[in-house]
Amino acid sequence: MGCITSKSFARTPGYEEPNILATATPFTASEVEALYVLFKKLSSSIIVDGVIHKEEFQLALFQNRNCRNLFADRIFALFDMKGNGVIEFGEFVRSLGVFHPNAPMEDKIAFAFRLYDLRQTGYIEPEELKEMVMALLHESDLVLTEDVVETIVDKAFREADTKHDGRIDQEEWKDFVLKNPSLIRNMTLPYLKDITLAFPSFILSSVSQDSQV
Repeated sequence: MGCITSKSFARTPGYEEPNILATATPFTASEVEALYVLFKKLSSSIIVDGVIHKEEFQLALFQNRNCRNLFADRIFALFDMKGNGVIEFGEFVRSLGVFHPNAPMEDKIAFAFRLYDLRQTGYIEPEELKEMVMALLHESDLVLTEDVVETIVDKAFREADTKHDGRIDQEEWKDFVLKNPSLIRNMTLPYLKDITLAFPSFILSSVSQDSQV
């Protein structure tokens, strides 16, 4: 792209050189520069300080800065690698890299495990699985009775908990996902394969709408 200089990157908290991020992710250096343009839009949609706050993240995902959702909270927490309450540019690129079509399957499986491990104990317990399933159903606008949800969760948990100890560890999770790859279907975003040509339209449109408020 050539229009984004190293100096403009340096003004962003969590700055990392595009070539370094390209080495650590499936993105090319030019794609990292394109992601910087997207990052700037997101990080200035509410507060102009060079980082993405949770409200800005929720605005990008749901077009509503006040939307509280467990799924959004968990994704934000995993993108926020430093745990300082904001997403910096390097964190943004590295985390998005997991969703790249060329990212290793192991990385996607590990990310999804951390997504479901709500209490960060290193295990997925039945209550955590149910909470995430409910959150995902809410976002899909699919209405199921609690009995049906319980049946789905119980069946999945029994299949995954091969050690029969009432919890799913990382090894069991990996085996379960490999048998049921649809579980991490949303861990791949096809448009990331050529980010220089196809920005996520839902993000750009939400930012544009917010700027008009």
